[in-house]
Amino acid sequence: MICEKILGNAKDEKFFGKKVDYVDIQWDEAFKKLHRKTSSSGIEIGIRMDDSILTRGLKQDDVLAVEGDTVFAVNITPCRAIVVRIDKNHPHMTAKVCYEIGNRHAPLFWGEEAGTFITPYNEPMCVMLNKLHGVTTEVRDIPLDFDRRISASVHSHTH
Repeated sequence: MICEKILGNAKDEKFFGKKVDYVDIQWDEAFKKLHRKTSSSGIEIGIRMDDSILTRGLKQDDVLAVEGDTVFAVNITPCRAIVVRIDKNHPHMTAKVCYEIGNRHAPLFWGEEAGTFITPYNEPMCVMLNKLHGVTTEVRDIPLDFDRRISASVHSHTH
């Protein structure tokens, strides 16, 4: 099966009552145009998106195809991430945290609570963030929510 466009969201009313067969996508694959995947039920899926995916990305529950009573949807798998918390007594550290993460070309996401941010895990980043006064970190396996991204682009990037 070849999927070439996003048909909606698995939670859309038009898909109620249909079985959802998930296709796992890692966070750093979400902005790629071409994929060859296997759904959770073992169906081979080819994904060939147009250039709009380079800025939009694949998101959790995006519907890639409908076949009979089954919807094939995206599942963004959890990844190791750093949850950064800025102490409420040190709000000025928000700029420092965002600068340091951006300076390393790392993706940045809003956290669930005020004063929290999320970035994919790497050890040097975690060490650096833990050295900042008024900043604490927690390493967790969580799915990254691209609707909460702060970065203009989300790519795996290293020097």
